[in-house]
Amino acid sequence: MKAAFYTLGCKVNQAESEYMAEILQKAGFEIVGNNEEADYYIINSCTVTATADQKTRQSVRKFKRKHPESVVVLTGCMPQAFPEDAEKLEQADIVLGNKNDNDILELINRYNIEQSRIISLSQHESCEEFSPCKVSSFGGRVRAFVKIEDGCDRFCSYCIIPKSRGRVRSKPLSDLKSEVKELAENGIKEIVLVGINLSAYGKGADFNIADAVETCAEIDGITRIRLGSLEPDHITDSIIERLSEVEKFCPQFHISLQSGCDKTLKSMNRHYTASEYYELCRKLRKAFKDCSLTTDVMVGFNEETQNDFEESLEFVKKVGFEKVHVFPYSERTGTVASKRGDSVTKSEKEKRAAVMIKETEDIRRKFLENQIGKTVNVLIEGRADKDYLRGYTKNYTPVLLKCENDLTGLETDCVIHSVKDDECIANLDF
Repeated sequence: MKAAFYTLGCKVNQAESEYMAEILQKAGFEIVGNNEEADYYIINSCTVTATADQKTRQSVRKFKRKHPESVVVLTGCMPQAFPEDAEKLEQADIVLGNKNDNDILELINRYNIEQSRIISLSQHESCEEFSPCKVSSFGGRVRAFVKIEDGCDRFCSYCIIPKSRGRVRSKPLSDLKSEVKELAENGIKEIVLVGINLSAYGKGADFNIADAVETCAEIDGITRIRLGSLEPDHITDSIIERLSEVEKFCPQFHISLQSGCDKTLKSMNRHYTASEYYELCRKLRKAFKDCSLTTDVMVGFNEETQNDFEESLEFVKKVGFEKVHVFPYSERTGTVASKRGDSVTKSEKEKRAAVMIKETEDIRRKFLENQIGKTVNVLIEGRADKDYLRGYTKNYTPVLLKCENDLTGLETDCVIHSVKDDECIANLDF
C-alpha cells in the first residue's frame, strides 16, 4: 500500500506529517510523493487564514478528482477549528483533527473494513497533555523539525489557532533527549525546535526553551540547533544569556511582530509595544554575532488607518529585518476581531501588502549583498542541480555552492561572491 502526504502551513504541521508518515511506514506502507500514484492521500491542513482554508478545500477536491479510486484523508487545523465545514467536504473519505493524529492507522484500517466515510473529530481539553509526536528521521534530510510544544494561551484578537490547537502543553525533556539522540544516530545534523507558541515551552513546569536547546546540544552528532517562531515577550534576558553560551545554537530568530504600530498591537491583543520589541532586537544583536532577525507582519487589520500602516512600515524599516513575511489581514470566524467587522477593503490590503513587500525585499537584498566577500560556514542539505549544492549558514542565509562532489550532511567553509534571486552564490574556501 502506498501513502502520500500533502502538507500545508507551518513547521509544526510538517513535523506532524512526518510523524504520521512514520506510523504508516512502520505498518508496512510505502511513503511516496504526492505527485505519484498512491492508495491514500493525506492532506494536513492549515487554517491560519481564509486563503489557507481555500487551499485545503481545493487540495481535497483535486486529489479526489485526479485519484477517484484512492482514499483521501483530511487532517490538521482546518477540521479541528471548523468541523462542520470539514464534514461538508464530501471528497474527503476520512476526516480527523490534529488531536487525533495518533489514530491515523486505526482509521485507515477501519475504513478498509467498513468502506464508508469516517468523521473522527474531538475538541481539545484544558487539561490535555502533550501527545506523542516522535520522529526518528526526516525524509532523508539532514535537518529535522522536532515538535516540542503545542497550543497557545495568548488569544490574539485575530487568531483562530487557540481553537484549533488548544492550550499550551510541552514535550518532557527526557522525551526530547531520546528523540534527538535517535535522529542523530540516523544522520540528522541540525535540529529545529518547533511549536505553536514555542517560547511558551515549559509553561507550568520547571523547564523552558533554553533547557530544550541545552538538552539538544548534549547529543553527539548534532552540530546545529535552531528555533522556530517565537513571541517577543517570552524572550527574557536570562534566556538570551543562556542561549548565547550554547556553541551549537544558530543565531537566527524569527520573532512575530504583526505590526509596528502600538494602536494596532493593542487592538490585536498583542502583549508588547513597538519600543519593547525594538529593545529585544537590540539585545539579540548585541548578544549574538552575525545575528539574523526575521518576522511576520500583518497589514490591513481592523481599523488600521493609512497613518497606522505607515507607522508600522517605518518601524519595520527601522529594525531592518533580514526577512519579512507579509500577510494581508484575513478575518477568521469565531475570533474577537471578526465581531468588529472588516473595515479595510481587500484592494487596500493588497496595496499596503505590496508596499510593505517592496520595502522589505529591498532590505533583504541589501542584507544578501552585504554577505559578498565573506567566508561562511554552510551545512550542505543536498544538491540544487548538477552544478550546485544548497545549504544554509548558521544565521539561515541560503547559499548555493558550486561543487561537483556530494557534500550532503557536511559543514564546509565557502566564500560568497554574488547574489542571485534570494540566494548567495559561493565557492569552496581553499
